[in-house]
Amino acid sequence: MLQSLKYTVFVLLGLFMAGHTYAQDSVTIQTAEPTSAAPETQYIRWVSQYPAQRASEVKENAAKKIFNFLVQKDRQAGISRPVAVVANAPGSFWVLDQGAQTILDIEKKKTLRPRQLRKKDNYFTSLVGACAMPGGKVIFTDSRLNKVFIISDEEKKLQELADTFHFQQPTGVAYSSVTDEIWVVETGAHRISVFSHDGRLLRQIGERGNGPAQFNFPTSISIDKNGDAYVVDAMNFRVQIFNKAGQFVTAFGEPGDAGGSFARPKGIATDSYGNIYVSDALFHAVQIFDRKGNFLYSFGKQGREQGEFWMPAGLFIDSHNNIYVADSYNSRVQVFQLINRT
Repeated sequence: MLQSLKYTVFVLLGLFMAGHTYAQDSVTIQTAEPTSAAPETQYIRWVSQYPAQRASEVKENAAKKIFNFLVQKDRQAGISRPVAVVANAPGSFWVLDQGAQTILDIEKKKTLRPRQLRKKDNYFTSLVGACAMPGGKVIFTDSRLNKVFIISDEEKKLQELADTFHFQQPTGVAYSSVTDEIWVVETGAHRISVFSHDGRLLRQIGERGNGPAQFNFPTSISIDKNGDAYVVDAMNFRVQIFNKAGQFVTAFGEPGDAGGSFARPKGIATDSYGNIYVSDALFHAVQIFDRKGNFLYSFGKQGREQGEFWMPAGLFIDSHNNIYVADSYNSRVQVFQLINRT
């Protein structure tokens, strides 16, 4: 009952922010013009979405959109409220569906449902973060169960990471191919716990605060090909960067309603050029920064058409610079691509 009430409040908040026609308000960012620091040779191109958009969605008036959303009539088949994506290619990716409490394999059109689990108490009550591991494995977190799971691509085996460790609201998770480590963000403990691939606790980073290597409800994390970690320090309205050893490198960001600031930062990822992407649920956009924290440009605005978002959450960027956005309250995943004109 409480969860349902919270969900309804979130919906009403989103509708209030949207106005009655999904119009821009003082917080929403339209697709920003590139700053002087942005590469002139790069731009973002929309590729696809899952599920495919129906023409009727675009033509609906605002009152009908609100009614359909509240009564669940307009929920697209196969996906409810996506929060995270792990991908190999635009047609092959996994989606953590927090609304349906399940994981969806888009390519195989298969789901891992709670009833498939052996232990009665291991239902996925609050899926949050996910990442890929070698061997076709996917790691994902459940913040309400306070557990981190590992599942094979073939769904043959589900196991817990560090099943004797007491996680405190695990959310973001990332695997480092450089160090063969698994980094888990513990939002409730305001820290990051680093494990070996077999679940041994190696070290912990952070405590509550607003200084370097301190956190205030951290959420998402991404690790690049060099082993550097990028952490969304949500209630400090910033991103912190650490090297592969867990040492603090730099931080950027501040609260605000202009391009380059944060209101409700969610997902984070990096492309092959070292640019940093951060989704912001209240801006309904994805902002792009360079490694020094300089704001380059953003894409997206509030709405339901191609390239528009409603409270976007998790981000994932594959090796071909395809960008996957969990467009949570539009009940879809949108795929974009970074294009380099050169």
